Amino acid sequence: MAAMPELPEVEVTRRSFADAIEGATVLQARLGKPLRWPLGLDCASLVGGRVGAVTRRGKYLWLPISGAPAQAGDGSADGSASSAGLLMHLGMSGSLAFTAQAGPPGTHDHFDLLTDRGLLRLTDPRRFGAVVWSPSQQTGPAAKLLAGLGLEPFDPRFNGLHLHAGLSGRRVAVKLALLAGDIVVGAGNIYACEALFLAGIDPRLAAAKLSRPRAERLAQAVRSVLAQALEAGGTTLRDFKDAHGVAGSFQMQARVYGREGQPCLICAHPIKRITQGQRSTFFCSQCQKK
Repeated sequence: MAAMPELPEVEVTRRSFADAIEGATVLQARLGKPLRWPLGLDCASLVGGRVGAVTRRGKYLWLPISGAPAQAGDGSADGSASSAGLLMHLGMSGSLAFTAQAGPPGTHDHFDLLTDRGLLRLTDPRRFGAVVWSPSQQTGPAAKLLAGLGLEPFDPRFNGLHLHAGLSGRRVAVKLALLAGDIVVGAGNIYACEALFLAGIDPRLAAAKLSRPRAERLAQAVRSVLAQALEAGGTTLRDFKDAHGVAGSFQMQARVYGREGQPCLICAHPIKRITQGQRSTFFCSQCQKK
């Protein structure tokens, strides 16, 4: 059973190498086979740059890189490149590894950033991931790719009122509305299934029909499930590992996801599986109500 890296996996990846690479100087960069979008500059332009604090927005990672000689004019109005950097996405099967030493790139290793602190390597068998240069997060390719993303799930503004307003008027099923990512980011397929179960909401319910009190329960459930996933190091169904090769364990805590036919942990009714938007949805028809 495969699953693309979702917000918890991306955040776990970020935490596993961000401190180690911050302040590092780029010694070399290598681009392998083409990824989802073009890099947007010559790899040699990154040499000499200094890596800043790595941050995350949704499922994107932002690696600010300043001071590379060939980047003059890429950044702010005064010609500095202090706000410029690389926007990275793991796609459907990608992973990042950060190691002190690494061997030659393999068939599926498509981007290397060698620094004086170690090598950051993107491995992506399906090549749906991306590494894109942008003058800032607010301009250029990054601005376009990040536009339309909903609130972060741990943003204080994400609450029942926000969720209820975002779902209002939508005819699609509530689970599909969560997956859209324009109300809140991070509720990927696994976590949407788990949050809806925790909130006692049938995933087939029309989004617009969710009441304000139930929207509050769902918002709390989304935060709770994602917090559990972060604590567990993410979900590893096939091959997810953080930048140090450590797998996640949230799949061991799943209440409904991947448990078709098994008894519900609350009522013992068999867990059902249906398809919504070409994704598998797992739920308990007894505990989750329309």
